Amino acid sequence: MDMGIAGRNALVCAASKGLGRGCAEALAAEGVNLTIVARTADTLEKTADEIRSKTGVTVKTVACDITTPEGRAAALAACGEPDILVNNAGGPPPGDFRSYTHDDWLRAVEGNMLTPIELIKATVDGMIARGFGRIVNITSSSVKAPIDVLGLSNGARSGLTGFVAGIARQLAPTGVTLNNLLPGSFDTDRIAATIVAQAKANNISEDEARARRVKSIPAGRFGTPDEFGRACAFLCSVHAGYITGQNWLIDGGAYPGTY
Repeated sequence: MDMGIAGRNALVCAASKGLGRGCAEALAAEGVNLTIVARTADTLEKTADEIRSKTGVTVKTVACDITTPEGRAAALAACGEPDILVNNAGGPPPGDFRSYTHDDWLRAVEGNMLTPIELIKATVDGMIARGFGRIVNITSSSVKAPIDVLGLSNGARSGLTGFVAGIARQLAPTGVTLNNLLPGSFDTDRIAATIVAQAKANNISEDEARARRVKSIPAGRFGTPDEFGRACAFLCSVHAGYITGQNWLIDGGAYPGTY
């Protein structure tokens, strides 16, 4: 299927590895020119070189902390007027809620709620003026089924989800869609950290914690960044113009609810 977005420009955050990279690669495969952002310059440049060699699209890089005003300013200056925005940031650390400080909460809200909102605010009017825009926020399955050791993430990402539910309806007539992708257990550094925390919390080995996590997934495996990225590319396509304000859960069937 031709996604109809070749030649468009995308800003993809936290894109040097994991789910962000999966999204960047899938968009590049559709001919989308990229500005990719991450904190570690060497890893970011390696990713950019690999995407360029595979696809031939233009890939700009900005090594920065997207959760800071300075980082956002640098990213926006590099990408110009993006048609596609993929919001993503590393999740807050797992732990017992009793140990979270006020500053921990502020960092979680800044990174996983306020930063996406600031980037939406900075880019959406240009999308409206051009009559086309796709905004995808990578959040978490925890906004539907909270994960006990991820209290900071549960709270901050749920705040973003509530904001998106309201603003997406305002944008619906403009040609701009706004959706959330909710990953379950994907084979990334994030799941490795979560498994370590769950092993410690339950006094079991990391291998046992991993096995329990896989067993809880009807698909019988963790997801891959590649398949996550392809879902993102579809939401960014011309074929997804009637999909907005949604929370797409990609979790191998792990969430047991009907709604």
